[in-house]
Amino acid sequence: MIIENSKAIISMRIKLFAVTVLFIVYIILAYFAKVIRFPVLGLTDTWMTLILIALYFLYLVYPMALNYQYIYYSDEGEKLVFRFFVAGFIGGKKNSIEINKTDYAGYRSEKRMFGLMHSVILFQNVKGGIAKYPPVYISLLKKEERKKLLYSLYRHAPADAREIKE
Repeated sequence: MIIENSKAIISMRIKLFAVTVLFIVYIILAYFAKVIRFPVLGLTDTWMTLILIALYFLYLVYPMALNYQYIYYSDEGEKLVFRFFVAGFIGGKKNSIEINKTDYAGYRSEKRMFGLMHSVILFQNVKGGIAKYPPVYISLLKKEERKKLLYSLYRHAPADAREIKE
């Protein structure tokens, strides 16, 4: 099974681009072309611009605050493969986790911020015990995709350590 959310990432990036264009158009119409006459809704040009700047930055920071990540997951073959990177306004480095199915020790699923941030932490058997990988944030996956991914991780884990609790 392969799960990846490239369409969600593309959609998010298009929306970020559209909001940026709209903000630039507002600045041009309000300050250079002077098409917008103030006060608008009882707000001066300064207050309207400050409010729009705040909303714009909130919209830009939202995906980063929730750690939206591009996810590619595959359980085909001999390995469980996760490829992921932060998909916000400022992208992060690309990461990859590959675990042989025979060395896979289980996973832990976590939800934070009222369930808005959902992550998976993978565990692998190594010579000295069990290694813990950094969390992979699966918040941007659709609900059905999250269920399929978690079921796949559950299915491949050893029977005595399906979901690891700390």
